[in-house]
Amino acid sequence: MHDQNLARFVAITVASLTGLLVGQAAAQTTTPDAWTPPRMADGRPDLQGVWLSNTATPLQRPTALAGRERLTDEEVATLRERAERIFRNGRSAFTTPEGAFFAALNDVDTYEAQSTSSSIGMVDLEFTNRTSLVVDPPDGRIPPLTVEARERDAAVARGWQFKTGPEDLNNFHRCITTGVPRLGGNFGSGPYTFYQIVQTPGSLAFISEAFHDARIIPLDGRPHLPERLRQWNGDSRGSWQGDTLVVETRNFSSNSYFRGAAEGLRLVERFTRSGPDTLTYEMTFTDPTTWASPWTAQIPLKRRDQAIYEFACHEGNHSMVGMLRTARLVETATNNGDRRTQGR
Repeated sequence: MHDQNLARFVAITVASLTGLLVGQAAAQTTTPDAWTPPRMADGRPDLQGVWLSNTATPLQRPTALAGRERLTDEEVATLRERAERIFRNGRSAFTTPEGAFFAALNDVDTYEAQSTSSSIGMVDLEFTNRTSLVVDPPDGRIPPLTVEARERDAAVARGWQFKTGPEDLNNFHRCITTGVPRLGGNFGSGPYTFYQIVQTPGSLAFISEAFHDARIIPLDGRPHLPERLRQWNGDSRGSWQGDTLVVETRNFSSNSYFRGAAEGLRLVERFTRSGPDTLTYEMTFTDPTTWASPWTAQIPLKRRDQAIYEFACHEGNHSMVGMLRTARLVETATNNGDRRTQGR
């Protein structure tokens, strides 16, 4: 992570230790009669600003909460208190923000961290009534993967393995792109989920701080690119349905990757201003080669009075040099071991 980013999150973490660790409960929803969205000169809702996903809600509904779409306010307060107690007791290595949610479901007096990772995932975290980011199917679970998708997943899991050189690594490890959209784990909430929206009547830029991805989305009614033209982040086109911006993305490359999906993915995103400082970000995924049925997830975004920083993932490609050197050392040790075995 770039030094500026690290400094910012360290500063926030220090503030967390003084009592700002876990965010307050979700702000009460403003009634439609009491608030209307700000508008651009063309009359469309103004979506501009810096936005953060900071919810502890897990992507998929935990088995312990099966059949429950929402928690009571009392249960939310209990989860928040338990997560904070785990943090303050020094047993707080949540590798992802949703890890705090799962930890709080456990016995906090016997909970032991599953890693020695820092608790950056707890920074400015907010507990809400929702039990999953997946809102459809109603069970809050992603539909089963097809056999083909499971094979692609396994290939990505082998992305750290080297055979010849850096081309063996996947796009994420090579710091090219994490793919579109960001959802789940550290991409559902946390330090990788700062976004900025810049809007004009004819186009909208959706900028992700992490990996410095900038999607330029035409809003002028132009057709999608021909199907033969494929892109890693797909080909996006936006249109307004009332006060909701609807973005359809298709033409993903075979080199793309989202939870097992690639060129067969059709993504529909919906952006709706839901309050003075809130934006509802909904995404629907359709790919018969990947999932048994379409599914939808919804992320609440919060406006932040903060800047978007440069994210220099492999600055100077030093990380790539280190990974390749380690791979060569592993190969040498393996070859030496083989020779010793053959000499017996």
